[in-house]
Amino acid sequence: MLPTKVRNHLEKADPKIYSLVQITSDIDLHPTKKYFQDLCESIVCQQLSGKAAASIWRKFELLVGKKNIQPEYIAKLDDAFLRTTGISWAKARYTKSVARAFLDGTVTPRKFSSMTEEELITQLVKIKGVGKWTAEMFLMFSLGREDVFSAGDLGLRKGVQKLYGMKILPSEQTMKRVSKKWSPYRTYGALLLWRSLETV
Repeated sequence: MLPTKVRNHLEKADPKIYSLVQITSDIDLHPTKKYFQDLCESIVCQQLSGKAAASIWRKFELLVGKKNIQPEYIAKLDDAFLRTTGISWAKARYTKSVARAFLDGTVTPRKFSSMTEEELITQLVKIKGVGKWTAEMFLMFSLGREDVFSAGDLGLRKGVQKLYGMKILPSEQTMKRVSKKWSPYRTYGALLLWRSLETV
């Protein structure tokens, strides 16, 4: 269920986004804590549809071994072997880049809890293959951060366009302006928008 503190805030802050709570309120954040595995999955599934992404990730887990999806193991794998999982040469390199980042201290999971959203995104995008969108999704779904909003996400832009009756897709600047009033619970606003598109 949507936490009471979030419902109360959205009700006061923005009747439009709160109207989506009436349609679907069975959402909450469930951080995974599987930081490395989640980033690998994000890389593997980039630019793929839901079903295709799930299929490739299952194959990746099968060939690599779920227990082996750890920085030390992935870093030692040959690019050609990673290609046999169905991913591209670029994604094979990016996956190993994530592994090296965890091993050399570019990424510091033990410090995540004390870092701001901006600090986390800055650290994550240093990894080759990890862009701002991937970092934002990581903050939402792996870390469970409550105040993250991906202003460039196409689904969210479509959701805001529909919710506010806009004739054209809103710009990132408009997205930031609209979502600002949902703070400090912008992540829940994003979840509501994504869910609203699913219920069409």
